[in-house]
Amino acid sequence: MPLLLLGGAVVLGGCQAPTFGAFRGATTQGHDEFNLWVGMFIAGLVVAAIVWGLIFWTVIRHRRRGSSAIPHQFHENVPLEIIYTALPVVIVAGIFYFTVVTENKIDAVSSNPAEIVNVQAHRWGWNFTYDSGKNLSQGVQIATTAEPTLLAQPATSKTYPQLVLPVGETVRIVLTSVDVVHGFYIPEFNFSRYAQPGVVNKFDFTPTTTGVFSGQCTQYCGLYHAEMLFSVRVVSKSAFSHWLSAQQASQAQSGSGATS
Repeated sequence: MPLLLLGGAVVLGGCQAPTFGAFRGATTQGHDEFNLWVGMFIAGLVVAAIVWGLIFWTVIRHRRRGSSAIPHQFHENVPLEIIYTALPVVIVAGIFYFTVVTENKIDAVSSNPAEIVNVQAHRWGWNFTYDSGKNLSQGVQIATTAEPTLLAQPATSKTYPQLVLPVGETVRIVLTSVDVVHGFYIPEFNFSRYAQPGVVNKFDFTPTTTGVFSGQCTQYCGLYHAEMLFSVRVVSKSAFSHWLSAQQASQAQSGSGATS
């Protein structure tokens, strides 16, 4: 028995909590969204277990036992009716409360972000301009420069622009569109937001994991909608500072102001 308990502890210790088909979130905001998803999924499983349990209990308990056997009939059951009326109201109220709290946390913006990146969507590409506390014309620009040709390459390909972010730092994203409605979506960040002409959307990312993540436009915007891809690379703070300085020097020397 001690060996069995020890083996079970080792096995369970190597297990991770289920994700129920969602990403855990590579940002603080994305992880908050993941927690909300898991909570709602578990609540749904509990409700499903109760409903299916009652259905099977009724089928088995009141199955027909003879040609003349009729289950006990009753007109009403006030306590039971109160329970099955009040319980869904409580569940919906709980879901509403936690959804509002989570959305407020995700939409909250810092008063002092470490970096500001202006993201501009257009048919069919993206422009990323780093403010760095300076005039935008002096900031680093990363843009889609290749002509859309339905390349069918992954978003992490060098063909598409890459947004570089520092891990553990809060970055403000200022999202706009110059033509039609686009969708700014990073699956592993658990985040999607419209880029709309005439509307400025502001939100924060606080990356918690280094790596490269795919991004895409999720709103059909024309012939080359499928080519509106980009990637996000999260690096250490020192690596980000080095990259930003190198980009500023390179673009100042070339005078191009934008790279792919």
